[in-house]
Amino acid sequence: FAFLSQLLALIRDRLLAHTFGAGKALDIYYAAFRIPDLIFVTAASIVSLSILIPFIVEVRERGKEETKRLINSIFSFFFLFIGTVSLIAFFLIPFLLPKLFPGFSPADISYLIFLSRLLLLSPIFLGFSNLLGSITQAHRQFFIYALSPLLYNLGIIGGIIFLAPLWGITGIVIGVLLGALFHFLIQVPSVFSLGLFPHPTFSLDFSSIRKIIFISLPRTFTLSVSNIEIFVLLGFASLYTAGSISVFNLSYNLQSISLSIIGVSYSLAAFPTLARLFSKGEKKEFLEHILVSARHIIFWSVPLAVLFIVLRAQIVRVVLGSGLFDWGDTRLTAAALALFTISVVFQSLELLFTRGYYSAGKTFAPFIASLTSGVITISFAFYLNFVFQTSSSFRFFVESLLRVEDLPGTVILMLPLAYSIGACFNSLLLGILFHIDFRGFSFPLIKTFFHSFAASVIMGFYAYLSLNFLGSFLDLDTFSGIFLQGLGAGIVGVSIGILVLQLLDNEEFKEVSDALHRKVPTPRLVSPETTDLL
Repeated sequence: FAFLSQLLALIRDRLLAHTFGAGKALDIYYAAFRIPDLIFVTAASIVSLSILIPFIVEVRERGKEETKRLINSIFSFFFLFIGTVSLIAFFLIPFLLPKLFPGFSPADISYLIFLSRLLLLSPIFLGFSNLLGSITQAHRQFFIYALSPLLYNLGIIGGIIFLAPLWGITGIVIGVLLGALFHFLIQVPSVFSLGLFPHPTFSLDFSSIRKIIFISLPRTFTLSVSNIEIFVLLGFASLYTAGSISVFNLSYNLQSISLSIIGVSYSLAAFPTLARLFSKGEKKEFLEHILVSARHIIFWSVPLAVLFIVLRAQIVRVVLGSGLFDWGDTRLTAAALALFTISVVFQSLELLFTRGYYSAGKTFAPFIASLTSGVITISFAFYLNFVFQTSSSFRFFVESLLRVEDLPGTVILMLPLAYSIGACFNSLLLGILFHIDFRGFSFPLIKTFFHSFAASVIMGFYAYLSLNFLGSFLDLDTFSGIFLQGLGAGIVGVSIGILVLQLLDNEEFKEVSDALHRKVPTPRLVSPETTDLL
């Protein structure tokens, strides 16, 4: 279902690009999410699955009545809290948005205010959905929560297909709200069947609520810093040519695919084992597990990043290239994707280190690293923006390297570059802090990086040659031609990469091969939760 949700997200983005192209309308749509998204990662963090599930599991041992009391307390407190925050945001939005998006015209700001106010319902629906999801997953009912993200994306897709022709971007926002409502409602029958559907109460369990808030604060601060960082970058993008915010968001969503496949997968898979090993005091095994996971993240993410960079135009054209999303939009989005992809290895390692800290009950270091990298990202955004617009040699170098020298609005590329610089720093700082906090933690990853990088460079070279060869006889003006060109070049590149890894007698490649030949048991995992509205 996680894979299907990613697939629907790609279809959603393709429909958005097809219908509106990289233009002002889509810029306003993406900008409208920023304040509701910030509310979701802050106010709704107290009903995060990773926070609530341990509490519910613990209280469940004391009996059903205690469980109901806890759930009713959380529900009532959350309702009052997010209702108050949303009401305050409703009145502050007209004053905040003109300052946060200074490049929008008064008419655009007026429409943006309207859409942002509508979207304030989303964090409320999704917050309640997380609360119900915590109940169902604590009782080992995983299917419904795994289904809910599909309904969310289907709601948006329905809004694009059926409502956008009637009401434009407003119709899509209504689809978002319907998707968030479906995300919540699909879980109601299961919670009712458990006899645990929450009810308002004035008798709050303040002791448990204080514990939940205290535990959730570091995670909340960390997510908030990341959200504010994106907020500032999009504020920059609003000053550029129309479509800049769209290019940023669409390329960011595409780079998130490789991050989800590698970084999120390995960090989620490692987390239960890391928590168990640390709680048992098995520090050596804890550190070894971090090291093994880090080696495999590098092994997978370096070649995937190289493939994304080499095949960036084919990826963007196949996923987004139709309707009003023209070839110029494709090239600019592909260049932004390449710059985002540079940091995918570091973003993946950052997720692993963060999970390692969380499993050890240490939440301060990830926040400090995130805060520092956020400052660096924003500082580089200012600096790179200035250099790009004042230094013709630097601008020519970047545009020529990414083959966009004949396109307008290329200054947007400085934002994904600044983001990648900050992400790299975040990962390196977390790695250093991890080494300091966990004495004896070694990082013998040079061999893994050398093997993976060498194989990736050779793989990328042959993939690039294959692109040129296949492009000589395929019709690149059609979807099938572009798709076959990218697929064929990818197959050639991956085959060459596998051959190089075998010649290098790569340890990670042998471990993966052995694992695929063994019977894989069905895992019992908690489904990853929704962490943003987009």
